[in-house]
Amino acid sequence: MTTRHEAKFQGKDDPALFDRDDLYDILPMLEAVMDDLGSSDARVLHLIEDLMNQELPRSITTRGEVFRYLSCTTRDFLEL
Repeated sequence: MTTRHEAKFQGKDDPALFDRDDLYDILPMLEAVMDDLGSSDARVLHLIEDLMNQELPRSITTRGEVFRYLSCTTRDFLEL
């Protein structure tokens, strides 16, 4: 993997493009959203994964935008 050594998710304002097919982008994103939600529940993780894979609009392209979308949408689903 050529992206293994590149910078990982840098926070809610990260301007780097999010690669939906790269585990080195996906795993830090999932971890950051779970941390933001204060959850370690596997059901929440699966919800976030489903949102990322099925609902995330293609117009959302940066890591920061993806983070905000996943965090806010998950909160809406869970009513946190």
